[in-house]
This record gives sequence, C-alpha cells and structure tokens, in this order.
Amino acid sequence: MNDIPVNRTVDVAIIGAGTAGLGAMSQVRRATDNFVLINGGELGTTCARVGCMPSKAIIQVAEDFHRRHIFDRFGIGGDQQLSLDIPEAMEHTRDLRDIFVDRVLAGTTDNLKDKFIDGYARFVEPDVLEVESQRIRAANIVIATGSSPVVPNAWHVFADRVLTTDNFFEQDDLPESVAVAGLGAIGLELGQALSRMGVAVTGIDMLETIGGITDPVVSQTALTLIGKEFPLWLGHPMAVRDDGDKLLVTSGDRSIRVDKILACLGRRPNLERLGLARIGIDTDARGMPQHNPHTMQIHNLPIFIAGDVNAERQILHEAADEGRIAGSNAVAAEVVGYRRRTPLAITFTDPNIAQVGLRFSELDQEQVVIGEIRFGPVGRALLMGKNKGVLRVYGHRQHGQLLGASMIAPRGEHLAHLLAWSIQQDQSVFDLLKMPFYHPAIEEGLQAALRDLRKQVVEQSGDVLELARVDG
Repeated sequence: MNDIPVNRTVDVAIIGAGTAGLGAMSQVRRATDNFVLINGGELGTTCARVGCMPSKAIIQVAEDFHRRHIFDRFGIGGDQQLSLDIPEAMEHTRDLRDIFVDRVLAGTTDNLKDKFIDGYARFVEPDVLEVESQRIRAANIVIATGSSPVVPNAWHVFADRVLTTDNFFEQDDLPESVAVAGLGAIGLELGQALSRMGVAVTGIDMLETIGGITDPVVSQTALTLIGKEFPLWLGHPMAVRDDGDKLLVTSGDRSIRVDKILACLGRRPNLERLGLARIGIDTDARGMPQHNPHTMQIHNLPIFIAGDVNAERQILHEAADEGRIAGSNAVAAEVVGYRRRTPLAITFTDPNIAQVGLRFSELDQEQVVIGEIRFGPVGRALLMGKNKGVLRVYGHRQHGQLLGASMIAPRGEHLAHLLAWSIQQDQSVFDLLKMPFYHPAIEEGLQAALRDLRKQVVEQSGDVLELARVDG
C-alpha cells in the first residue's frame, strides 16, 4: 500500500462539495488545516442548484398565479385578465437560483485555494485517491459525492425530450404537455406547479399512493386534492415510445401523447467512478457499501460516507448532519455515534404533504391511538381559502407519548416542525396541550387533533384545563 507514489499527503480528503461535503469540511477544518476538498462537476450543492431552492421559486410563481381562481369570492375583479409570461418566470427562477448558488460558493469553496481540487476522484488503495494526474494519500476519507436523477436506459434514445431536475430549470419555455414519471416529492411539487402554469400534466406512478404517504386516510385525501388539479395514473408500469413529434406514454390501459417527460424516478448515488470494489469494499445489490448511520463509517475503515450518496435520508438537513458526523469522526481520536434527528419530510405541494416521526406503516397498531382533524371548519384556513386537508397525529395508547404524524394540510410545513420538535423532546399529547395556541391560527387545527388524540389515551394524566397547576 505504501509503495504507491503520491503527490500529496493529507489528514482528510473529502470527495464532493455538496451539502454533506461542506458539512464535513466545517468540522474537519476545526481540527486540521491539512485537508483537501475534491469535486468533479458543477459546484453549488444539489439544493441550491437543482433542488430545494429553484423548485420553491417556481412553486411560488405557480401558486401566486393559481390564486386568481378564488379572487372573485373576495370581491377582487380582473382575474381573467391576468397572464403568466413563462420565459420571464423561468428567468426569475434562475436568477434566484444563482443567488443561492453564489452564497454557497462565497462562503465555502471560493477561498480554499490549493485545498480545493477540481476533478473526479477514484480509489487506488484504501488510503490513496487519484484525481486527474495526481495521487493523494489521506489518513481519513469522506465520501460525499451526492446523487443523480434516475433515467431509464430505454429513454436515452429520446433524451432531448426527457426533463430531470438537472435540466428543467434551464428551460427557456415550457412544453404544452408533460407526463410526470414518479409522484414522490419532486414529481408532485413540479407536476402541480406546471399544471398551475398552464401545462397539461399527467402524473404516473407504479404505486397506488403518492408522496410516500402510508397513512390510508391522508393518502386518500391527497389523491382527491391533487387529483383535482391533474390526472393521476397509478398502479401500473409506464411505457414510452417515440411517436413522431410526440412521445406516446402508456400506463395500464391508458395512453397519452405528450411533448416531454419529466423524470422524477428517484436519485441514484454517485458511486460508479470511485472504484470501491478495487479496494475490497463489499457492496449490496444496489452497489451500496454497508455503513453505520450513527457514525457514517464504512465497516471499520477510515472511510466515511455521508449525504445523498448513502441513499439513507436524501434530504438537505440530514445530509448536513451526516456530513458533520463524518467530518467530526474523520478527525477524532475515537469514532463516536450520534443520535439522528426525528424524521421529517415535507412536500411543498398546496396543501403541503408532511410526515413526521414514525410513519403509519411503522406503527404498532395495537399500541397506537390517532387524533384527526379535517381543515374544512378551521377558521384561519377558511379565511385564507385554504381549508382543505387532514392532519393525523399518532400517540401511544397507554400514556400518550407522541410517535408521529401524517398530513396534507395548509401550512403543514409549520405544523410538521412543531410536531418534530415535540417528538424529539419525547413529549406527550398532554405536554403539547399545555402550550399556547393563538386564535385564529392554523395551529388551532393541531390543537383540535391533539384533543382528539387525548380522548383516546388510557392514562389521563393531564389536567382537563390543559394548564399546569401552581401552588397557592
């Protein structure tokens, strides 16, 4: 191993300058100045460049334009005269995207000088990386190479008509019709946005559910609400073939001709270039090496894997956490495990879809009770013209400890955070009902769901006034 000639020796080599890689670097540089950050391809993090931020920009445009449909009930006229300049909207989205990317680069890679290496790394030995024409020996290595959109090989013959998040935001205009393949978070968010911007959208997924929802009540509500905006073809494989100036898309016994496909079929970890097999690291059927999710360490090697590339929790705040864990352990005298945060997933549709803590499919149905609220009568939601959706909160049957929640709800992004914080602190339904709930606010919907949950808990340990007692 040590006979391989190297150009440089460092304490830590970080492969990938995305969210996880930058998180790792933030910890590494606290302990050593002898590190390198290696990155092949574009800089700027998946979130800032092609993910969270540009998608929310176009979602905001679409939601604002869509809201014209309820202006008449507020006494606001002229909604029929409103129009959307799609090229301008796409340029606006890119302008905001560039701001977020510039902020990432200004605070990280711009000032690294020789600590930053532009190129794709591959393993030569467990502690030696080759990047372009140089070899680097590292005492510890963090793999944070991210992921890429999945596109079936059969679609490559009409690749110019397949959109992914990698090229969607670069479009100067939008097609008249699109089939959205895959109705997870990305497919639902962009599918709804496109539909609201005037594109004829058809959503297709092999599953019978959307958005990863496993709660049957929330799932049915989501299907009803989203299905009112564009057709949902569920439960069958999707086939595509070239049909002249269109693509013919078939799912089950239904077919449609569309201009383009928006592929939202998940993301594949970027591992192929690394050559893990060359250094004897075993991988599973997906090509993933085994790692400890609390330490991010691969086997007992001085190699750590963090972020989207490990396919565990492909969400920004989780990638940042994993990067910090990996970076901290890469410079530690002893590898340490860390407790992971309460699972929190939010899809920025309208209404928001959110899942917190344990999902319905993970619950012990004999030990759980469920509090539910429909948003139809919730005052604040009614005032906003957004009184659609359902919230379901899960608690332990015996003592009311919060376990999780699932919802499609107005401003669900905020309700989900409140619940995630509470679960993280091991709070019960009784603890939450002692908290203040202002009127009128969307949070009153959460209060109603919690009261429904409380009624079903066996051990009624909370005061009926929902207030903590004081002496005297």
